[in-house]
Amino acid sequence: MSKRTIVALPGDGIGKVVLDEAIRVLEAAGFEADYVTGDIGWEFWCKEGNPFPQRTIDLIEKHKICLFGAITSKPKDAAFAELSPELKEKNLVYSSPIVSLRQHFGLDICMRPTKSYIGNPLNFIRRGANNTIEEPAVDAVIFRQNTEGLYGGVEWSNPPAQVYDALMTHPKFRQNFGSHPKEEISVSTRIFTKKFTTRILRAAFEHARKYGYKSVTLCEKPNVIRETSGMMYKLAQEIQKADYKEIELWNTNIDAQMMWLTKNPEDYGVIVAGNMFGDIASDGFAGLIGGLGFAASAQFNPDSGVGVFEPTHGSAPKYADYPVSIVNPIAMIESACMMLDYIDEQPIAAKIRKSVAEVIAEGKVRTYDMMKMTGRPDVIARGAASTQQMGDAIIAKL
Repeated sequence: MSKRTIVALPGDGIGKVVLDEAIRVLEAAGFEADYVTGDIGWEFWCKEGNPFPQRTIDLIEKHKICLFGAITSKPKDAAFAELSPELKEKNLVYSSPIVSLRQHFGLDICMRPTKSYIGNPLNFIRRGANNTIEEPAVDAVIFRQNTEGLYGGVEWSNPPAQVYDALMTHPKFRQNFGSHPKEEISVSTRIFTKKFTTRILRAAFEHARKYGYKSVTLCEKPNVIRETSGMMYKLAQEIQKADYKEIELWNTNIDAQMMWLTKNPEDYGVIVAGNMFGDIASDGFAGLIGGLGFAASAQFNPDSGVGVFEPTHGSAPKYADYPVSIVNPIAMIESACMMLDYIDEQPIAAKIRKSVAEVIAEGKVRTYDMMKMTGRPDVIARGAASTQQMGDAIIAKL
C-alpha cells in the first residue's frame, strides 16, 4: 500500500517548530506518510503579495489532508507597510490566508475539543462546599460554523452607494445611522444560510450521538440577534425533534455562557455556534484546560474530503526567534491526532493521546506555560522543558 501524502503548512512564527514536533511524534507512533510543504503566510504576502498562492491551493486539491502550523495576520495598514516596494502600486489588499483557505475549500465544519488532562497544573479549579477545592473534569467539544457569519468577509468602509441605499431601506438603519455621512460608516455583515447552518447543527448532534454526550448546547444570542441566531435556534429545535430525541437541546446566550463557563463547565458536552461566538466559546473552554497550548482543531468539508488540522494558537513571532524553542507543542500534536481520527487511523491517535496523558500526569516534563512562567528565553535554565524536550518525552512514552 502506498503511503498517504500530507500537506504540511508551517505558516509563520512558531508554526514550523510545533509542526516539526507533531510529525516526529506521528512517525514515532508508526504513522507512515510523505509530507509535502505548502507555501502560506506572511512571508509570501510580503514578497509576492499573496499569502495563499495558487501552487498551495493545487497541492491541497491534490492531496486533501493538511497539517497547519500557525499564521500571522495584521491590520490593513500594517500589512501594506510590509509589502515589497515593487508591489505597493498594485492595489493589493491583505486577507487572512487561513480564512481564504476555509472559504476556498468550503471548510464549513470546525471542531474544537477541550478535554482536561489529569495532572495538568493549569486545569481550572473552583472553591466547593466547606471551603474545599474542586477540579471539575472538562470534556466539551465546540462545533463552530467556519465560513459564514462575521468572518464571511462581506464588509465595507464608506459603502458603495447601492449598498448604502439598500441599508437605508431598513428603518433601524435610517433611525440610528442615517444622519451619519456615508464615508464615516463601516459595515460588516453577519450572514447565515439554512444549508450550512443545518450542516453544522447536524455535525454537532451526530458527534454527540457517536460519543455518548447527553446534550447539545446552542450558544448564540437569539433574543437580540433575532434573524441569524433566531434561525439557527429554530433549525436546532426542528433537527433535535425530528432525528435526535435522545439528546437534549440546550440554548444559552453567548454572554451568559461565558459566566457559566467557570460555574459548571462539567455540565456541557457538545456546543454549537456561528463563527464568532464559536470562536469565543472555544477559547473560553480552552482556558479551562490550560490555554492555547492545549487547544486543537479540525476543519473539514464532508463533500470534498479536504481537512485541515491546526492548533488554535497564533504564530507568536517573538518566540520563533528564541535560540531554543520554549512553546508547548501539545496543541499541534493533538491536532495531528484529530487528523488521524479523520483518516481512520484511530489506534495510532489513541496511542499518542495516551502518551501525552502519561507525560502530563507524571509531571516531570513541563513547558513554561505549564510551570506558570512568563515566556522568556531563560525559562529553560529555570527548569522548563523546551518544545523538543516535550516531544522527546511523549515519544519516550510511545
